[in-house]
Amino acid sequence: MVTKKNLLLRIFGLLSLTLLTFLWLLPMIVAILTSFRSNTELLTEGFLSLPKTLSLDSYRNAWNRGQLKTFLPNSFIITMPSIIFTLGLSSLAAYALAKFRFKGRKLILSVFVGGMMLPFQILLLPVFRLSEKLGIYDTYWALIGIHTAFQLGFCTFVLRNYMVTIPRSLSEAARIDGCKEFRIYYQIILPLVLPAIAAIATLEFTWIFNDYIWALILVRTSKMMPVTAGLAILQGQYVMDWTVIIAGALMATIPTIGIFIFLQRYFIQGLTMGSNK
Repeated sequence: MVTKKNLLLRIFGLLSLTLLTFLWLLPMIVAILTSFRSNTELLTEGFLSLPKTLSLDSYRNAWNRGQLKTFLPNSFIITMPSIIFTLGLSSLAAYALAKFRFKGRKLILSVFVGGMMLPFQILLLPVFRLSEKLGIYDTYWALIGIHTAFQLGFCTFVLRNYMVTIPRSLSEAARIDGCKEFRIYYQIILPLVLPAIAAIATLEFTWIFNDYIWALILVRTSKMMPVTAGLAILQGQYVMDWTVIIAGALMATIPTIGIFIFLQRYFIQGLTMGSNK
């Protein structure tokens, strides 16, 4: 039986959640409305006013004059190999740490965990110098390499924890049947941790695709820049076309939203895996 007090609490909770949701979405709503306005109208009327006319000129300018047609493909060229290398190497390392018993196993795992806690800011200058020495500065490989190296520890740690929960009897039965180690890893272990891999892939795509600082440090020429660094160069010293910048930023969010929607089912499974154990 619902009492008057419980009903009032439910109504208050619903109104509070509605207000918090609106406040959370307010910057996105303002950004969307701003992207359909002209920069002149924005400067005269302000950000919070409703647009008098709706126009797609900002999106066209962001795509052509803002070079998003170059920056967006660059982001995919950097992000996709980084994710493939990171997940491939981390899954192999996680399999070895989870299923094999050897000396130094805990030390290696500690190194991976310690790498997650290392602030990347202290490595900006060493990584910059290293990329120059290796001859990969201002190339895609500089960003692919640094993203793979920095995300390897987190992915290995998470996948190793998932693989530990898989019964050893599965791999032992496969060995008895004559299955080779790599086949056990590829055909038995990987399918079982697919939700975890999809969850990590979603997070990694978001982090790498939206990275700004490493793109700023390791890339100089605009034709090599990903979309985050590319949008930054649209800011002039005295005048900034906010509508074009915001339109470009909204266009840059579309791939991330698309990946999340595509992998949403696996992402939720990966987050809740093992919660009932």
